[in-house]
Amino acid sequence: MSGSVYITGVACTPFGKHPERSIKEMVTAVVDEVLADAGSSPEEVGFVAVGNAIGSLMTGQAMIQGQLALLDTGLAGVPIVNIENACASSSSALLLAVNAVRAGACETALAIGVEKMTSPDKARAFDALATGVDITAAGVGRPGASVFMSIYAQEARDYMAATGATIEAFAHAASTARLHGSLNPRAQYRSAATPQEILESRVIDDPLRLLMCSPVGDGAAAVLVSSRPRTDAAIAVRSIALRSGRRAEGGELIRRTAAEAFATAGRRPTDVDVLEVHDAASSAGLVALEEIGAVEHGHAWRRALDGDLRFDGSLPVNTGGGLVSRGHPVGATGAAQIVELVDQLLGRAGGRQVPDARVAVAQNAGGAVTTAPYTSAVCSVTVLERD
Repeated sequence: MSGSVYITGVACTPFGKHPERSIKEMVTAVVDEVLADAGSSPEEVGFVAVGNAIGSLMTGQAMIQGQLALLDTGLAGVPIVNIENACASSSSALLLAVNAVRAGACETALAIGVEKMTSPDKARAFDALATGVDITAAGVGRPGASVFMSIYAQEARDYMAATGATIEAFAHAASTARLHGSLNPRAQYRSAATPQEILESRVIDDPLRLLMCSPVGDGAAAVLVSSRPRTDAAIAVRSIALRSGRRAEGGELIRRTAAEAFATAGRRPTDVDVLEVHDAASSAGLVALEEIGAVEHGHAWRRALDGDLRFDGSLPVNTGGGLVSRGHPVGATGAAQIVELVDQLLGRAGGRQVPDARVAVAQNAGGAVTTAPYTSAVCSVTVLERD
């Protein structure tokens, strides 16, 4: 990627069930925070991309979510583009913001991700998420239940059969996420849980237990990018690759997206100090680690058992709690991953800080073009580096 682009500010609301907070309120909060973090003014922002996945189904408001959310901020009137791209909506927004700066269309651009999933009707979010698969194909899962947890459960069973992975390894991965979430003031779940407690939680779809699965929640996150670095540290976007799934591609989607991102960045998976992966289910996070190339095939589950995925381990993963503990307001997740990685690279992650973190990678995915084998509709891999 030609032309340097830097992250100059990040912001994230606490994730959780916030029935009293509107999309507009959450977006306003992160806009104020991200500009303050960067030391920038609204007048400096030349382009905004707003990622939101299921807002039109949850709230009934479609087409102009970003314009309405920003109407009473200093960003009203700038070019605003709305992005709906499943769970990778805000990763896609970040790609547009980075490209706008790299192309010289503006000096500073903003990517926002936001989602409001809570509703008095608890099945409503599951029904909205179910539109992220081909609705003309045979259904997956049970009415009122999570289609994607059924998909992830089958992926987990396949992974266990292929590698010898155990349910205890999934529980250890979830326990590590809960440990990290307990140290993150923005996380939806801020209490640690032992592997045994996770194994004893309710069965969702075997082998997945409740505490191995990402929750329904609300939240917003924002990332400001610029051709000029921060005054205290330069956090460079080395690459951001986004690819769409092909029929029955399986894990190849993540592999080819990651290969492009690393090649463009001039880095290898072994160069990475801290990772954020899309662990909508704990098992899926382990599969993603292998498909990225950070771990040899069939070894991620052993690394989880050995505690290597902890913030103080040899391969720190999802140090903010991941989707399982930080939460998964789907349109905000990709941006929230970047917020965590920037905090790590700036050394301001508090009790979950990874020592001397310099290179960071985020993998975010969403939707499903096929379910057997499971192939995501979209995958994004971003490589960041502290200069």
